[in-house]
Amino acid sequence: MEEEKVVLVNERDEKIGLMPKQEAHIKGLLHRAFSVFVLNDKNELMIQQRALHKYHSPGLWTNTCCSHQRDGETTLAAGKRRLQEEMGFTTQLKETTSFIYKAPFDNGLTEHEYDHILIGAYNDSPNINPDEVASWKWMALEDIKNDMKAQPNAYTAWFKIIFDKFYNHIQV
Repeated sequence: MEEEKVVLVNERDEKIGLMPKQEAHIKGLLHRAFSVFVLNDKNELMIQQRALHKYHSPGLWTNTCCSHQRDGETTLAAGKRRLQEEMGFTTQLKETTSFIYKAPFDNGLTEHEYDHILIGAYNDSPNINPDEVASWKWMALEDIKNDMKAQPNAYTAWFKIIFDKFYNHIQV
């Protein structure tokens, strides 16, 4: 099976090419991505613990799901697709904001993403894909913020950046 490709972009989110995902992370090249945040009626965020065998950030807690848009796929369609693949459900999503970040990892890979933040609402339990997700839970936004300060190494780099800079965008 051919390795999934990411959409390489410039600082204006304009496509400049395609590259295998692993190669883009080795070279630290800017590529398009998205982060989905699903909240319930109590304004709690569904967070997931990444599967323990993931090639970066294994076992860390993060937003509901995240991934990369495929070539020609809209951000909203990609978010819905990946939400189904990782968490086993879909819901309406809306795009709120986007930002660029760069985060090197201990294994030599670098996330350098033009990340689009998507928000949705859902009140049931997910049907998680164990190949992607080790665990999940609902958590109040303020509790996540406080826990990130107490245990920063328990969370993914992008999730901490989003909480630090875009906290006000995480609302349904």
